Amino acid sequence: MPTHDLLITNATLLANPAHGRVQEAAYLAVRDGAIAGIGAMADLPVPAMALAERIIDAAGNLVMPGLINCHCHGAMTLFRGLADDLPLMTWLTEHIFPNEARLVDAEMVYWCSKLAAAEMILAGTTTVADAYFHEDAAAQAFCESGMRAVAAQGIIDFPAPGVPDPKENITRAERFLSAWQGKNTLLTPALFCHSPYTCGADTLQRAKELAREAGSLFFIHLAETGGEVAQSTKQHGRTPAGLLHSLGLLDAQTICVHSVWLEKEDIELLRESGAKMVTCPESNMKLGSGIAPLAALLAAGVPAGLGTDGCASNNDLDLFREMASCARLHKVAAHEPTQMPAAGVLGMATEGGAGILGLGRQTGRLAIGMRADCLIIDRKQPHLTPFHNPETLVYAGRGSDVATVLIDGRVVMENRRLLSFDLAEVLREVRRLAKRVRAGGVA
Repeated sequence: MPTHDLLITNATLLANPAHGRVQEAAYLAVRDGAIAGIGAMADLPVPAMALAERIIDAAGNLVMPGLINCHCHGAMTLFRGLADDLPLMTWLTEHIFPNEARLVDAEMVYWCSKLAAAEMILAGTTTVADAYFHEDAAAQAFCESGMRAVAAQGIIDFPAPGVPDPKENITRAERFLSAWQGKNTLLTPALFCHSPYTCGADTLQRAKELAREAGSLFFIHLAETGGEVAQSTKQHGRTPAGLLHSLGLLDAQTICVHSVWLEKEDIELLRESGAKMVTCPESNMKLGSGIAPLAALLAAGVPAGLGTDGCASNNDLDLFREMASCARLHKVAAHEPTQMPAAGVLGMATEGGAGILGLGRQTGRLAIGMRADCLIIDRKQPHLTPFHNPETLVYAGRGSDVATVLIDGRVVMENRRLLSFDLAEVLREVRRLAKRVRAGGVA
């Protein structure tokens, strides 16, 4: 019997990007989907080499944990490039919401989420927190793709895909949680209330109560624009964060996405409650929403993760590009080159992201007992030469540098070829669905 299912040899190992230490001439052993051994090649027992079921020679390339996308609307790959260069509310109300009402069904969500999975795996993302409607179909797509996923059923207070009667939104969410809890080891079900301005107080409280009863994460778009804050202050006499606090929604299982327009008092509310945040810098830049006070949040001790948002507002799902944007954007905003150092951003996209999603004991770093979610990065690219330190991945790395991806010990992409599903089939189906977008008249 083999001592290991898979053995990666001759690797340059970046076991914990948050700490930045690189080990040359290293190995990583996988058994039953978990990391069973890690260390220097000189310490690798000869029998392990002889008895391993499969050996991948990394040939000096970098082996690191898979990246973690903490906020995505995967099915929105169908709307990539559909309504560019518009402010958020115009983009949402005149383009995205009408097209969603017309086009989003279970078939669309399944194929377009699978396309998102392909894009993310090929760019080194091994875990995604997805949030959308017809999330059963998205969950199925991610499971079939081999990705680790937190899938959150969307909740909103007007007719939505799969929930034509808003009175049924909590019932639909409850059925989703019940159907997916414990169904697949790679899939964690959760809830996603779109925002405080599209969900009333009763919906927000009922959804959060349901999440608490199920022990599930609760995601919400928060303070994405200045207009949202002004509306909330006028309508409720509170900022969006203040409103969530007054409704009892902020706790360690609440993840506030965007969080661009936060006051000092809002940051303190997040800190005191243990709530977490996810920043999506490229989406916020493209929609002109603003720049999240990420440095202040981190300084206050608010845990933060990195997300791409959906393809309609990004327009790609490449976390390497997102890391670069995050590190650079905060430097120029603060006129301070030491702001948001690359090592910290790399940590947000790995171990930090895992912690945000409650997966810190499974993924985000490479250590014995952790699940084997890892990448082999081709360092022989001109733009990665010389490779003095891991920060190079943030400032010069690209998703296309990822050669091989393991998720839960399974090789899902090797030498830039997806192995877990048929990419050609997915591309064909999404192109078919795209014809419906062009034929509909809402552009």
